[in-house]
Amino acid sequence: MIRVLVVDDDFMVARVQRGFVERTPGFTVVGVAHTGAEALDAVHRLRPDLVLLDIYLPDLSGLEVLRRLREGEVVVDVLAVTAARDVDTIRTALRGGVVHYLIKPFGSDALRDRLERYAAAQQRLAGSGEVGQEDVDRLFVALRPAPVELPKGLTQPTADLVATALRSTDGDLSATECADRVGLSRVSTRRYLEHFVGAGKAGVSLRYGSAGRPERRYRWTGGT
Repeated sequence: MIRVLVVDDDFMVARVQRGFVERTPGFTVVGVAHTGAEALDAVHRLRPDLVLLDIYLPDLSGLEVLRRLREGEVVVDVLAVTAARDVDTIRTALRGGVVHYLIKPFGSDALRDRLERYAAAQQRLAGSGEVGQEDVDRLFVALRPAPVELPKGLTQPTADLVATALRSTDGDLSATECADRVGLSRVSTRRYLEHFVGAGKAGVSLRYGSAGRPERRYRWTGGT
């Protein structure tokens, strides 16, 4: 079993993440921390294999926690799970050696995908001795999320454009609002949005107005 420590200042979010992890075969949660100091103490006491680390903590930044972990004696992997989406934070986290960076909000499928890929990578490292370049290539591929196959008529560059617009929005967007941001027609944009919903990358809710049919509102849930 891969032992996981969940670190998030929001008690409810931490509980949800714990549930996500414990429903993933091969993983168990050994502890939960809500501050940076608690996280550092828990790592030394519990010796987890993996830390799900929020960046916004009330005492220490998650980046500072990451730095101290890297300077300490305990060897542990870190998966950043956070609402922080600025480039400097992401760059610092990558330089600190996170195995992945998952942006909130996200669904259980997104976290499960990262956990399963982490487990697959660890399995490839379970042996001893030397490996070849081909083995190393397969290891790094195992850590990357699998691309979502697009339906006929949709293209990857446009899908990336719509996904970026949706990810960069704090709340949600209608098809019309998203179309205005990316410079596409509403009908075309909605096809991409509905594809993301079907693929588990986006969620949809209905907003009821004073008259007419309810408006479909989309929000990104699939991480990076």
